[in-house]
This record gives sequence, C-alpha cells and structure tokens, in this order.
Amino acid sequence: MKISATIITLNEARNIRAACESVSWADEIVVVDSGSTDETREIAAECRARVVENPWLGFAEQKQFAAENAQHEWIFSLDADERVSEELKSSIAQLRSRNDEQLADGYFVARRAFYLGRWIRGGGWYPDRQLRLYRKSRGHWIGPYIHESVGMQQGSRIEMLKGDLLHYPFEDALQHERMISERYAPLGARKMFAAGRRTSRFQLATIGPATFIRNFILKAGFRDGSVGFTIARLAAHHASLKHRLLWELQNRRDDDLQNRSRRQEGSP
Repeated sequence: MKISATIITLNEARNIRAACESVSWADEIVVVDSGSTDETREIAAECRARVVENPWLGFAEQKQFAAENAQHEWIFSLDADERVSEELKSSIAQLRSRNDEQLADGYFVARRAFYLGRWIRGGGWYPDRQLRLYRKSRGHWIGPYIHESVGMQQGSRIEMLKGDLLHYPFEDALQHERMISERYAPLGARKMFAAGRRTSRFQLATIGPATFIRNFILKAGFRDGSVGFTIARLAAHHASLKHRLLWELQNRRDDDLQNRSRRQEGSP
C-alpha cells in the first residue's frame, strides 16, 4: 500500500512545515501551490515534498490535480491547517500491513477542530467525517465553489478509520468572521445559486436565528460554553450573509431578464 499525501497551498508558510511533518510517514508528499508569495514552496521543499506549481482552479479541481500528479494509487488528502493524530497514523499503519484484497476503496476519518483554545465537541463540528484516504482509480474530487469532497464510484467499499484528523481552522474569531465575509458566504451563495436554489424575505428574516438555535441547542454547542456560543453566533452570521448574497444574485438575474425582455419587445 503505497500512499501519496497531497496538500494544496496558497501562502501557507505558517502551516506547511507542521502539515508535512504530520504526513512524513507517506511514501511521497505532493504540494500543489497556486502562487504563494511567502516561503510556502521553500519550506515544503525542505520537508522533502515534491512541489508542483499550478494556477488556482478551485478547491475540488486543485485537489483533483494534486491526486492526478501523485505517483501512487492511494491518496491521503490533507489541508495545510490539518494534522494527523498519532491514533490516526497508527490506524493507517495497520492498513499498510494488509493484503490489497483486504482493503476498502476509501476511508473516512473524524475531524476534530481546535478553536479559541479548546477542542470542540458540539455545534455540529465533531466528528465532521471526511473521506481523505482513497484509491484514486475509484474516487474523484467533486463540488463547485466550496465544501468539496471525494465522490467514489458506485459499488466502492468505504470504511471508517480510528483516530482524529486535527484541524486548526482559525487563529481567532476575527479571522473566522473575515473568512466568512470574504470566502465562505460569497462562495456558498454562488454554489446555491448555481444549484438553482433561491431564498425569500421570510428566509432572510429567520435563517440567522434558526441557525443559532440549531447549532447552540439542537447540536449541543452549549457543551463548549462561551466558545460554543461564538461558533453558533458566527454560524448564524454566515447563514444570514449567504442568503443576503443569494438574494442579490437572484434579483440581479431577474433584473437582467427583465431588461433583456424589454429590449426584445422594443426591437423590430
């Protein structure tokens, strides 16, 4: 079982060394960089990663490019802000001692986030299962804009590995809020719009409070105390902003259609 660990990067000098070190057990490390202006590529090379430069294609497309440029059949996909725990590393080592016929085609791992000084248990953040170890002949990265995932071929066997993938997503709540405004909400709105989803005035008024209640109460965010409250508050902000942006997209489209119709009616 030869494994290629793949990581996509853009200005990840703060994270890339620890990320590479956490997959040093892999048979190769492939870092696909999309134009970093810091020392990301140099640090990755110091960690004996094979660095490939490629213009940004989108999250799913970039990760698929990384898999296609890997030498081995088995892919372990890692984000730069993630680390492999010792228990997960041990689980993967046990797989490598098996015969190929004993192996599944892909493996889910549980991802645990460290946020504002503590490991998060509630709010829908854990176990956050991710399919990260897979045969590239059986899996392909899918998902427009954001929240990409590996789609496995029909009939593939998928199992769960023991051990957590450790996630360090944000330095603080300010960065979290900035990422919502600059990346997650705009991309999420575009994804919803492209999928044909639309919002309403009622949803605009209720989606924020409903999201807070779901995250803090129904998904037990209260177990994480004040940090859980912050997570629920920012989840509500994310949902509200995403629907406001979707509202703008759908109204802009309606205005464009009306203008086009007027022009056609006025043409000879």
